[in-house]
Amino acid sequence: MDEEAVASLAARAPTLYAPDLVDRPDGLHAVLADARALIVRNRTRVDAALLGAAPKLEQVGRLGVGLDNIDLDACRVRNIAVHPATGANDDAVAEYVVAAALVLLRPAFLASSGVVAGIWPRDRAIGREIAGKSAGLVGFGRTARKTAARLNALGMKIATYDPLLDAGAAWAAGAAPLSFDDLLADSDLISLHVPLTPETRHLIDARVLTRIKPGAVLVNAARGGVVDEAALCVALRTGRLAGAALDVFEQEPVTVESGALFQDIPNLILTPHIAGVTAESNVRVSALIADTILRALGLL
Repeated sequence: MDEEAVASLAARAPTLYAPDLVDRPDGLHAVLADARALIVRNRTRVDAALLGAAPKLEQVGRLGVGLDNIDLDACRVRNIAVHPATGANDDAVAEYVVAAALVLLRPAFLASSGVVAGIWPRDRAIGREIAGKSAGLVGFGRTARKTAARLNALGMKIATYDPLLDAGAAWAAGAAPLSFDDLLADSDLISLHVPLTPETRHLIDARVLTRIKPGAVLVNAARGGVVDEAALCVALRTGRLAGAALDVFEQEPVTVESGALFQDIPNLILTPHIAGVTAESNVRVSALIADTILRALGLL
């Protein structure tokens, strides 16, 4: 959490800032007895066990927007308010998607090892221009719309699949609303912008991957579990997909054991759930959550 946001909290209430507690659940539970508010990122499981250790808890702040690590039903039963940092990291995620798309379509940026090894891999490094290609955004909320604006500025045609969105709203935002099957078949870039729910778990599975346009690239900066990782690796190894970038994973942090699945796939970019975290977005997210929590507690 940004230092100024922590200082803002500490100036108005006793505040413990201890990022290492995520790896010490017993220690975390031990300090929650008198806590009225808890602020977490994505790795802290706010579940029944944690809530049981926090009898005075009133507010949970999430430094990010995904809430799949928080038991919302259990919080509702306890009348605990949950506050995501809605909108504060949209720009960061949108820029990540654009950067990943550019690199995946231009594999020259992944050729460093071949260059220094004296292979001079020019043939393998020939890529494709982003202008004139089609981008399919699965989900069309705030982050997806900012992504669409940037991709459109680079000359991409934008389509979206979002069953919760009125078609008129999609058209107004410059995107053609398509069925899921049509989006898969037409898109050179598929970018995921959906939460992890029972309906979206393994939304991109082996069956879906066979229907994606040959040569397409996939970016998942949404939530781990939306993509069937084993099926994705098969599609990449067989050339069904030209490339993919994953910022989120079914198991986080990725371990040596879970990471073995991704070994030796040159057209795969892996990053440590960092798409929404930049120096600038961290300031925005931290300030938003600090102010929200202080207001909710009547301290601001």
